[in-house]
Amino acid sequence: MTATTDGSAGAVGPRATAASTTDELRRDGAAAPGPGGSAPPDPAGLDAAAARATARAAEHLLARQDAEGWWKGDLETNVTMDAEDLLLRQFLGILDPGTTRAAALHIRREQREDGAWATFFGGPGDLSATVEAYVALRLAGDAPDAPHMARASAWVRERGGIASARVFTRIWLALFGWWRWEDLPELPPELLFLPTWFPLNIYDFGCWARQTIVPLTVVSAKRPVRPAPFPLDELHTDPARPAPPRPLAPATGWDGLFQRLDKALHLYHRVAPRALRRTAMNQAARWIIERQENDGCWGGIQPPAVYSIIALHLLGYDLGHPVMRAGLESLDRFAVWHEDGSRMVEACQSPVWDTCLATIALADAGLAPDHPALVKAVDWMLDEEITRTGDWAVRRPGLPPGGGWAFEFHNDTYPDIDDTAEVLLAFRRVRHPDPARLEAAVARGTRWTLGMQSKGGAWGAFDADNTSALPNKLPFCDFGEVIDPPSADVTAHVVEMLAFEGLADDPRTRGGIDWLLAAQEPNGAWFGRWGVNHVYGTGSVLPALTAAGLPASHPAIRRAVHWLGSVQNEDGGWGEDLRSYDDEAWIGRGASTASQTAWALIALLAAGERDSAPVRRGVAWLAGTQREDGTWDEPYFTGTGFPWDFSINYHLYRLVFPLTALGRYVHGEPSPAGAR
Repeated sequence: MTATTDGSAGAVGPRATAASTTDELRRDGAAAPGPGGSAPPDPAGLDAAAARATARAAEHLLARQDAEGWWKGDLETNVTMDAEDLLLRQFLGILDPGTTRAAALHIRREQREDGAWATFFGGPGDLSATVEAYVALRLAGDAPDAPHMARASAWVRERGGIASARVFTRIWLALFGWWRWEDLPELPPELLFLPTWFPLNIYDFGCWARQTIVPLTVVSAKRPVRPAPFPLDELHTDPARPAPPRPLAPATGWDGLFQRLDKALHLYHRVAPRALRRTAMNQAARWIIERQENDGCWGGIQPPAVYSIIALHLLGYDLGHPVMRAGLESLDRFAVWHEDGSRMVEACQSPVWDTCLATIALADAGLAPDHPALVKAVDWMLDEEITRTGDWAVRRPGLPPGGGWAFEFHNDTYPDIDDTAEVLLAFRRVRHPDPARLEAAVARGTRWTLGMQSKGGAWGAFDADNTSALPNKLPFCDFGEVIDPPSADVTAHVVEMLAFEGLADDPRTRGGIDWLLAAQEPNGAWFGRWGVNHVYGTGSVLPALTAAGLPASHPAIRRAVHWLGSVQNEDGGWGEDLRSYDDEAWIGRGASTASQTAWALIALLAAGERDSAPVRRGVAWLAGTQREDGTWDEPYFTGTGFPWDFSINYHLYRLVFPLTALGRYVHGEPSPAGAR
């Protein structure tokens, strides 16, 4: 492939519309994507259509690259981000009409017909999200008797009212006296005094939970209440009795044990020695400030940032303090403004992840390895390497820093193994003008990744051996996954990277392979921790196993291939609804999406199935549903924050993964042997 000097893919191919692609498939004798019983598309017509779709997608992706070399798509979650942003500003006394009006526009647009708000597109109403969205709209001036508000409050009451909402929602309400602090689980700041070997120390929690819990210990100790601007009686089933008592679980089980521990901690709150508590809160403040990033945020994600700002404010940091000012400014950078004047708050931003995936996609689509866009992307990623020690060193104190990459623009405390593996895979696809610099970064990244291997041979996302079951038992922890155990998708990406580094036969790589083989589900799929769900897990694992040398005839690979074929939709695509995390009947089932179809194709192509009917029908679906601008529509959420509890729509997934799949279909599989 040749390229123009301005960075566009001049020889990628002619521009065509999705409609013309589908029409041409039909003219060439191929069946349009349709029922499973239809004939697979004609190979010659399909190959041509796939090449054109690849060219259009590559052209679109190249045009989206930032001048500095990175890519970033919007990261869409749910309206709790927007509601909590308004509540934070109300708490601090800085809520302004423009921000309120813009957030309200977005929140209203996301409301379902029944009055509720969901946490993902097409999903069921969620009680906590609905409570928070309703309160945010009250802050924006929406009257409780307005039709959309009356529907929402009725929906909340029918499901138990505020009392049935999650703990985090009730914490936000307690800040304004809408809920009693006494009716919330206790979280003492003395938790920070627990040594790392003691159960339930803060490093037993996943990094995202740890960053949130530490500031909340201060909030829990201070129990602040700002004057409520209005009552919320309409959200209680019985306003005179908003928090009806609930019976304790039997003391013989974990639930009962921790409920009784919580009661003891409430008693301790009344008698905690002032000097000890003051010392604990000061230690929490130091812990928080030490982990503030250069851009003012914490961990590059929104929840720890808002709670850290509240905690420091309660400890006397005024809004003009540099720490506070930088923190508030960082939150403004999480806002995405739409053409209609609405404002959506991202939970975090994903430039490193998007950039390495885009680099892989373009390289696999046939872009020259020394193409200026790829070189610029690698330059930017090289500058993003994290060279200082972070929280990961608590479990791996002897591991030298350096060689890790995080997900976000600024997150030096928490590099993650998944990003690091994919960054190194991207590096191996590019011919960089400074090979010595690249090789040194790859060596550091490989060393750090191997050092983060957990017991049993697998890898988690941020920490090694973060597997204690106790944090999930706490009454406080009802907001999603709070630990970071190894997962199949992260482990697969690491195994694939190690294979490309010539380490397929290394005992540590073989340990990862053995773990993956043991983790295969009885149906032949793999569970997807960071993507939805078994389609993502399987799409991650098969390329890793084949890169590491397992033959396509291996029983585990054949079972996975069979499973993917069995869950292909009649239209030729693949989809898996987020409800698969909560209901086994949804496993492998859902409306076809571009990213999930691509994951299935990536897996099948790695397994040597290029000429199979499922692959041909899947490629035809991608070619036939591509938009005129080269990308795909994808309203469905295919990313995972916490399985079922927090879902993500990565707006670049709909482009980078289909381009990767189509590129590999057109140009063949990348191989470890040809990586250098």
